[in-house]
Amino acid sequence: MTRSTEGKVRYRSRPRLTDVPALRRLVAATRVFYPEERQIALELLEERLRRGSKSGYEFFFATLAGRLVGYCAWGNVPLTQQSYDLYWIAVEPVAQGQGIGQQLMALAEAAVAERGGGGLYIETSSRAVYARTRRFYRDAGYRQVARLHNFYAAGDHKVVFCKTIGAA
Repeated sequence: MTRSTEGKVRYRSRPRLTDVPALRRLVAATRVFYPEERQIALELLEERLRRGSKSGYEFFFATLAGRLVGYCAWGNVPLTQQSYDLYWIAVEPVAQGQGIGQQLMALAEAAVAERGGGGLYIETSSRAVYARTRRFYRDAGYRQVARLHNFYAAGDHKVVFCKTIGAA
């Protein structure tokens, strides 16, 4: 796949069993997630495949020519009425910069709006490798609402972003 991809990106919300190995490849290809983080991404998808919507995890997948090139995972924050977490959003490096991440974010935001709106929260790392990610969130209208020092490790702070999504 080249940077200027041919064809149309397709989006869907229903996970498939074939998404498990495709997601394993995708999160590894980003080269920013630790192995244990990649395992958690797979566990969320596997939980959704096992339990359906009762898992509390929702997904959007972006495919190009049948290949998974991006995805996001989100859901309602337990014990809240109008708070949601964006757990994961990732786009294959060769497909970045083409609006796929923006479209995945827009789909998640629209789904939150359909549920009555509320705060959509995103947490990420302060590590330098995540600078582009943090810029992506800011450019999407999210504001930093918290920074928890040394949360993940010494010098690796948890950075929390939020955007209030209106009801549809």
